[in-house]
Amino acid sequence: MNGRQMNDDGRLTVRTALVTGGASGIGAACARELAASGAKVIVADRDSEGAAVVAAETGGEAWTIDLLDTAALEDLQLDVDILVNNAGVQSVRPIEEFVPDDFRRIHRLMLEAPFLLIRAALPAMYRKGFGRIINLSSVHGIRASPFKSAYVSAKHGLEGLSKVTALEGGKHGVTSNCINPGYVRTPLMENQIADQAQAHNISEDEVLASIMLTESAIKRLVEPEEVASLVGWLASDHAGMVTGSSYVMDGGWSAR
Repeated sequence: MNGRQMNDDGRLTVRTALVTGGASGIGAACARELAASGAKVIVADRDSEGAAVVAAETGGEAWTIDLLDTAALEDLQLDVDILVNNAGVQSVRPIEEFVPDDFRRIHRLMLEAPFLLIRAALPAMYRKGFGRIINLSSVHGIRASPFKSAYVSAKHGLEGLSKVTALEGGKHGVTSNCINPGYVRTPLMENQIADQAQAHNISEDEVLASIMLTESAIKRLVEPEEVASLVGWLASDHAGMVTGSSYVMDGGWSAR
C-alpha cells in the first residue's frame, strides 16, 4: 500500500513527527505517545531546556524555535511525516480593551505559524505519498466564549486551514484533522484555577464546577494523555480515511 510504514500491531515505524509546544503539557504528552508508537520525535519549543528534557526522555531531538518569528519560517523546508501543530497562548479581555498587538501575536502563533509549518512540510509529504497534519484546536474552534476574541477567531481559522489542507492533500496521501479538547489539565490551566480560587475565595473544585466547567456534562479537566492518545491514532494508518474532520473531546460542552 502506498506510503504504508506500519506494523500489524499499529506501531509507527520509520516515521518522523514534529510536535510544536512540545516541552510541556499536551505537546509533551503527544511526543511521548508518538515515541511510544515507534516514531522519531522532534520536540519544538522556545523553552530549550524543557524541549531537551522531553527529547531525551523520548529518544528524539529538541528544536529550539520561537514560532512568533514567522518571517524565519517562510523559507523553511521540513522533511517530516507527522506534524502536530500544538503551540498556543491565551489572553482574556473584552474586545474594547484587547491590545491589538496581543491579538496579532495570538493569530501569528496559532494560525500563521501552523500555515507556514504545513506549507513547509507538504512538499516532502507529497513526494512520499504519506502525511499526517494534526492541529490542536479547541472547543473554541467550534464554539465561542466572551473575552476570548483572539483565541476563538484563531482557532476558527485553524479549523478552516485544516479543512483546506485535507482537500488539497487527499490525493497525495496526506490527511489533516483537528482535535478540539475542552479545558485540559496543564500547568498553565492549574495556575489559572488557583488564581480564580483565590480571587473568588472559593475552592479549586468550586472553580471547576461553577466557573470553568458549567457547560460540560463531565465535570473534570481533560488529561493531556487523553488528547495524545487521539493524536497517536490520527497519526496511524488506521486513520487513513479520516481527513477534514474535527474530533471533539470536551465532556459534552458542545452537545448543548
